[in-house]
Amino acid sequence: MATPTGTIIPANLEIVEEQQPSLTFGIDFDRGRVIGMIDGLEAVKQAVFLILHTERYRYLIYTPDYGAELEGLIGRDQLFVQSELKRRIREALMQDDRIEDVANFGIEFSGDSALVRFTVISTFGSFEVEREVL
Repeated sequence: MATPTGTIIPANLEIVEEQQPSLTFGIDFDRGRVIGMIDGLEAVKQAVFLILHTERYRYLIYTPDYGAELEGLIGRDQLFVQSELKRRIREALMQDDRIEDVANFGIEFSGDSALVRFTVISTFGSFEVEREVL
């Protein structure tokens, strides 16, 4: 198959980036049902929940960029867990182009589990997240 010839892309071509809609199915996790469509901040909140509850590299249906690597932290030193937890959560969530930053981390240890709290700053607004890592 030959490469097309004769086409020239002008240097002054204006490229317009458009924000893609974040419209998606809303999930009621308590009842295990789809509850309609959600958009904006609610869609980002649901995406954050799903990313943090999907272990990266475990499911072939997802790309290697999707999910968080949280299981490898179980039983490790608290100082290591504290630094890695921040990095891994931030890395996982920043794959979503609607998320601009992940900040204000707070981590509390209780036995073999850690409770991490942080703020997600998205293009639709900010919200607080709390996740227990066992």
